[in-house]
Amino acid sequence: MSQLIDHPVYLFITLIVLLSAAAALGAVVLHRLAPLHEDARENYNVVQGATLTLLALLIGFTLSMAVGRYDQRKNYEEEEANAIGTEYVRADLIGGSGAAKTKTLLAQYLELRIEYYKTRDHSELGTINRKTSDLQNQLWASVREAAAAQPSPITALVVAGMNDVLNSQGYTQAAWLNRIPVSAWGLMMLIAFFSNLMQGYGVRGKTGRRVLLFVLPITVSLSLSLIADIDSPRGGLIRVVPQNLLLVQQSMPSN
Repeated sequence: MSQLIDHPVYLFITLIVLLSAAAALGAVVLHRLAPLHEDARENYNVVQGATLTLLALLIGFTLSMAVGRYDQRKNYEEEEANAIGTEYVRADLIGGSGAAKTKTLLAQYLELRIEYYKTRDHSELGTINRKTSDLQNQLWASVREAAAAQPSPITALVVAGMNDVLNSQGYTQAAWLNRIPVSAWGLMMLIAFFSNLMQGYGVRGKTGRRVLLFVLPITVSLSLSLIADIDSPRGGLIRVVPQNLLLVQQSMPSN
């Protein structure tokens, strides 16, 4: 399930097949096994309306969750860019070779953070995370040495800035891992299946049956695929572009 959600295109194809099959099952199999009589039509309409309303509420609520998580990832990208850019300027307060070393490490660290946002390869992501961890240790060691050599409010400011750089990466990573639970996806798909099943079961006439068997599965599949696209940081078309990090990189002097 999690692999399917990470690829919205595959999810859309799967949902189209699944929901269309559910509508066809209701229109052909259930309609023949237990025909819906007109005296039961009113009760059926109540149940069908409640089911579709529940599905719509779940889709709307889940879409709101996905958009909120997407906005959170964007905000943390901006905060991370601000933290790195500010610390790059503060590094001059150390003075001497320590400043040049810290600024060089920050430039390398920034390049890794941009790669983190751009990559879609999970194996490459593991390499990026290991390199990021190593660079974080080197960055902290550089400011720690400066603070030990010259303990002052100025070096404390540089240390605080580096702390913000390291913390912002942790917040970003946590936001990227904060996804809609798989159980919520399973519940939505189950309700979508039964909604299409009931929709097909209650269709009257061949023309209306063909239209509903096509329209409703497409609509629901598009809605769920859109949610998956927004909620997937790497597999979807809607992604967080590291535009603020790129601007910080452009502002740094080339070596």
